[in-house]
Amino acid sequence: MSIDLVKHCVLTEKLIKLVVNNQYTFDVDLRLNKTQIKGLIEELFNIKIIAVNTHRLPRKKKRVGATQGSKTQYKRAIITAKAGESINFFNEIN
Repeated sequence: MSIDLVKHCVLTEKLIKLVVNNQYTFDVDLRLNKTQIKGLIEELFNIKIIAVNTHRLPRKKKRVGATQGSKTQYKRAIITAKAGESINFFNEIN
């Protein structure tokens, strides 16, 4: 169940630059607060978290024919890991 609360990891050019500073970005469920996000990420990746910054992104419009709606909203969390610890997103393929 806890894996469902973390939607996915965000990997863009801009956010990959944060990895140098031990910062990682995830899209998480709207209902989570910072302490819950911290506990969840520490449990999933077995790392120590120093700080959690969050923000809610604006909703994106979606149109299907004549009907207009919006995509589901989510919260983006920027996680700062302790120095010397990291999350390995890319597993080596032999």
